[in-house]
Amino acid sequence: MFLSQLNTQRNSPNSTAMGMAIPVWLVWVVSILCVWVGLGSYGVLNNNEGLYAQIPHEMLASGDIKHWIIPHLNGLPYMEKPPLLYWLTALSFVLFGQAEWVVRLIPTLAGLGCVGLILNFGERIYRPQVGRLAALMFISGLGILIISRTLVFDMLLTFFLTGALMCAYLYKVEEHISDLRWAHVFLAFGVLTKGFVAILLCSLVVLVWIMMVHGTDAWKQYRKWIDPVSIAIFFVITVPWFVAASLSEPIFLWFFFINEHVLRFMGQRLPHDFYSGPWWYYLPRMVIYLFPWSLLLPVALMATWSRRSRIEIQEFTILRKTLIFAWLVPLVFFSLSSAKANYYLIVGMPFAALNLALLLEQSEFLKGIRSVLLGLILALLTAAAAIYLSLTDRLTSFDLILQGLSVSHYAQLTLWTITSLSLITALVAWRYSRIGLAAYSVLPLFIMLALVVAANGVSPMISDHTMADFIQQKLPNRTVYMYRNYEQNSSLPFYLKRTVRVIDSSSSDLYWGNRLRPENSLMVSREVLKSKKEPMVIVVPNTLLDEFAHEKLHTRFLNNKQFGYATLFY
Repeated sequence: MFLSQLNTQRNSPNSTAMGMAIPVWLVWVVSILCVWVGLGSYGVLNNNEGLYAQIPHEMLASGDIKHWIIPHLNGLPYMEKPPLLYWLTALSFVLFGQAEWVVRLIPTLAGLGCVGLILNFGERIYRPQVGRLAALMFISGLGILIISRTLVFDMLLTFFLTGALMCAYLYKVEEHISDLRWAHVFLAFGVLTKGFVAILLCSLVVLVWIMMVHGTDAWKQYRKWIDPVSIAIFFVITVPWFVAASLSEPIFLWFFFINEHVLRFMGQRLPHDFYSGPWWYYLPRMVIYLFPWSLLLPVALMATWSRRSRIEIQEFTILRKTLIFAWLVPLVFFSLSSAKANYYLIVGMPFAALNLALLLEQSEFLKGIRSVLLGLILALLTAAAAIYLSLTDRLTSFDLILQGLSVSHYAQLTLWTITSLSLITALVAWRYSRIGLAAYSVLPLFIMLALVVAANGVSPMISDHTMADFIQQKLPNRTVYMYRNYEQNSSLPFYLKRTVRVIDSSSSDLYWGNRLRPENSLMVSREVLKSKKEPMVIVVPNTLLDEFAHEKLHTRFLNNKQFGYATLFY
């Protein structure tokens, strides 16, 4: 049954009726430009990126194998995530040094890895042009572009989960045992990237689409997935770290299984440092993930609906169901979870891009005058946004200069340029059918360049590179303290290449490490600080300046200097 469906898909006229021919080299050129240009032109970002850059640095600096088993942050145990991202980043540091582009190398390679998986999947399902268009839409989507250039776990998880689900689909339709075993390899590394959410999402997708395809015979089909060799491969990859971690920290099993998975999902994790949004939290974010390509979805759906009686492909084949459930299941899961974040749902975006590309193919949306719609819609939106900014003072409060322009004027110029490019690429897409929608790849590239310029301009506000340089050059050999908040200036320890002390810590990321090592010397109280006579500097978030002044801690310092959203007292 499944092989016959696959042959139907292979021989379908629609599989070669794209009306355009995207060469593979173009996909890779656009992909590399999207993730690589300007990758190290701005500093390591505070909060998550600073945290995740400091951990592999400490792995290398400690010389202690235990730091590779239980990662450490600012000298304290940090067990919130598995270590694979830290291991790979530490290896990158060994090979290339600790420059900003090296910090972001692993998520960048993971994004390119997703492109390779999508291209290969398009070839395997006999729709190479669908795969190439989907790969272009995925890597150049605004949200994906940003996450693939930021050191967080989710792009690496997306790569492994995408590989696992694609291999699972191919095993189902072709029944090659090697695909099932590769699925387990990908899944195992997904677990070492971000924990059991990889197993849960992969299992839910597979269970749902097998149930929808087979109905009452689903349980018989599940037996085919029980392969002792595949299961053994999975455990060989994952079990050693879990055993080593549980032996190193007795609390690890409870912390990782219960606190970080069950209680996080239920919104009861300690500490409560996550955002709990409404059920529709991810719906607008899905538009941003694949913007501007996501603007095609409504019109493509309308075109498909109006022509569905003439479409020569079964609407509910196993391929269609797989692509739908591979992004719909994560959407439902993360929407139900009490812990939400802007980047969680990117794990389903490779399949959302494939779904959209297949939908565009089936609706023959890629041909003729329809190909100009994306450019026209985007031009209308950006022109409206530029006019709105020119009539209001929304951005005038930012006292920054970007390429010789105020933030407001820079934003307006960028929007008007996108408007012009949208109209030009729309004309190219219409007049040159062999290029088609691929012409719109120029737009994400320009948006990426505009964002890189903006990030470089605001780097002193979003990164502590400048502050670290000032301390190292003007105030060497002083003990560095942070006042209460560690995360807001998390890139500072990375640039200083040392741990810092925290006064009356309110840090969520250091919470458990401090509880596990209560006798550490890195967390100090106000009273202890007042008794210290050593030369020191203190970093105070501007939001806490009144509290800092009320405690009269500032009286011992003669000078202060503001860096971004923090003030350095020395």
